[in-house]
Amino acid sequence: MQDYKNIRPGEELPWLELETYLRKELPSLSGDFTYAQFHGGHANLTYLLRFGDRELVLRRPPFGKIAPGAHDMKREYKVLSALHPSFPTAPNAFHLCTDHDIIGSDFVVMECREGVVIRTVLPDNFAGFDNASERLSDALMKVCSDLHLVNTAAAGLSDLGKPDGFTDRQLKGWAKRLSLAKLEDSPQMDKLMDKLLKDVPQPQRISIVHGDLKFDNCQFQADNPDAVSSVFDWDMATLGDPLIDLGGLLSYWPEKMANGQQLPTSMMQGDWPTKTWLKERYAAHSGLDLSRMDWYEAFACYKSAGITQQLYARFVAGKTKDKRMAMFGEVSKVFAQLGTTLLNP
Repeated sequence: MQDYKNIRPGEELPWLELETYLRKELPSLSGDFTYAQFHGGHANLTYLLRFGDRELVLRRPPFGKIAPGAHDMKREYKVLSALHPSFPTAPNAFHLCTDHDIIGSDFVVMECREGVVIRTVLPDNFAGFDNASERLSDALMKVCSDLHLVNTAAAGLSDLGKPDGFTDRQLKGWAKRLSLAKLEDSPQMDKLMDKLLKDVPQPQRISIVHGDLKFDNCQFQADNPDAVSSVFDWDMATLGDPLIDLGGLLSYWPEKMANGQQLPTSMMQGDWPTKTWLKERYAAHSGLDLSRMDWYEAFACYKSAGITQQLYARFVAGKTKDKRMAMFGEVSKVFAQLGTTLLNP
């Protein structure tokens, strides 16, 4: 894995207590203990732990007050433990700790995979490949559809969620989370929710839904743009309409707007396939009808507005010193505007 650096101020863990606990719970661990932090994500905190030559990943919720149902480490552990054998791009989870005396929260320890995470530009190691951006994008569409084709019963995940009424609950749940994090009135958000509620599509299939499936929640094999080596961040996974995942991915996609400018909600730069191309590839891999994707992408914009508003509220309240979150109040408004535009007749 990459992107690991020194620990951000205020996000240190009680390292001695953690080391003692893990050596007891995972007795195969040996060698000197060192640690670092992955700085790429915005919500859950992710750390690299080394015991000698062995590398592990630890994930825990952010510090401070947590919205109900958010940052669910128990869910992440359950999904990874069950899913890994049938969907090997999901890392294997080794341990769940629910004793808050150790580091102050639940946490999951899992395997560390090698690979490249794409966040802003096409990495140099793919520059020599023909059609690299299309091949990476198609690999992403394939892993997305592969997840949505997993037999949930065979994977032991039939009880992961309640698919009946899934989309309605998603709408109401994110509306509640947004109301808890809202720092000012947002007529644009209210307008978007009203539009979403008027015509909720029925799912064509019930699948495992990752909840935040996008380029920077995947690692790609460093020498192969056609292969995804891992998918991570599973704390929102559930059973429901698979097009919720595709809508979320499209809402972050770096497609230029009509005025030629880059979407302000995407960090990715460069020439990438269009959303239309992505939908064609996903449809080819999954066999699903994508005629209602505007609704799913608009819902993803509402959800992303809620997530960014939560992160901004944490920054304003002094619960994090991550300066990237200072801009998220404005980003939340952009997501709301984009979602409303998608549903305009």
